[in-house]
Amino acid sequence: MRSEFIKNKIGFIPPKNWKVYKLGELTEINSDSLGSKTSPDLRIKYIDLGSVKTGTIDLPADEFTFNDAPSRARRVISTGDILMSTVRPNLKGFARADDKIDGYVCSTGFAVLSAKSKIDSKLIYQSLFTESFERQFHQLLVGSSYPAINNSDVEKLYLALPIKREERESLAEIFTTWDEAISKTEILIQAKKRYKKGLMQRLLSGKVRFPEFEGEEWVEVKLGEVFNERNDKGFNDLKLVAITTNNGVIDRDELERRDTSSNDKSNYKRILPGDIGYNTMRMWQGVSGYSELEGIVSPAYTIVTPISDKVDGLFMSYLFKHPPIVDLFRRYSQGLVSDTLNLKYSNFSQIKLKIPSSTMEQQKIASVFTEIDKEIDLMKKETALYQKQKKGLMQQLLTGKVRVN
Repeated sequence: MRSEFIKNKIGFIPPKNWKVYKLGELTEINSDSLGSKTSPDLRIKYIDLGSVKTGTIDLPADEFTFNDAPSRARRVISTGDILMSTVRPNLKGFARADDKIDGYVCSTGFAVLSAKSKIDSKLIYQSLFTESFERQFHQLLVGSSYPAINNSDVEKLYLALPIKREERESLAEIFTTWDEAISKTEILIQAKKRYKKGLMQRLLSGKVRFPEFEGEEWVEVKLGEVFNERNDKGFNDLKLVAITTNNGVIDRDELERRDTSSNDKSNYKRILPGDIGYNTMRMWQGVSGYSELEGIVSPAYTIVTPISDKVDGLFMSYLFKHPPIVDLFRRYSQGLVSDTLNLKYSNFSQIKLKIPSSTMEQQKIASVFTEIDKEIDLMKKETALYQKQKKGLMQQLLTGKVRVN
């Protein structure tokens, strides 16, 4: 197969109808910027580096006056522009601007690329995520603590594209289809999350009741009377698990981030199915989860286990995520500043909460949220499948290994 291809600066491409281009040949590196003569009262919406990740842009809610905006808020964006982060490349800070952000301003940490044709704009954007482009990008990085590539090097990066316009249009259409499928699924996920949040506000406050429980009172319980602290140690043979904000207690191997756990795990705590674990330093941020696993967690976590038939553990784990309750955890946490706040069991045990007197009602509320979580999880898996399919297509189509008619 390789013998049919020509080796070039970025790898192998077909010998006919494909060409290697410099990014500077296909785009103009947009230098439009807000200069010193800009009115200090001009209102702008600013997109910083942290707002762009793997093709998505978190649109800013706030406006700034030019005078109050960050000093890096200078690059003006137009519809169809490609935002390419020149720093922190591991975050894949690349995105393509639609008409919603026309006229927004982004950080000078982005190279803003204006393609010379609409079709090329779509294909160039897709090419930023290919392995060959990533290799070039990393070779040009300078600096250690905050690696970046120089703006002058951006136009020297290479891309391989078909010469014929018809083939480029076909490729752009294929990738647009996959992007639309991913985008629609992500929109559904966000809609389902908002729906869940609204239900939590009504069901966990008792504002909305199931008909069969109307008239039954909610009662006040002291957490120390319905939960004990589990402080079992010395179970080094158990697997390491992690407590996450959104996914509860999961196998540590499922996390993408680097394992920073200690080699000596004699002080790690055991967690059992039915327990709730929370980050002692971040309970005020809602970092807690219900466990369906047996394993060990870092000493930085507190493990509590239900000891009363007055509470259903799964229901309580959802209640612990309810914003008014999270705020209560903050007020009971000790520490002078946010970085030092901690909620040890001694303080946790003093908190009083109102809950349904019937555990059957607690279980029914929990089952509603569990079903929603299952739906969200299925949609996330669907999104991951689309992304995997698209990545496979990119490796085949943007190298010319597979051609389109």
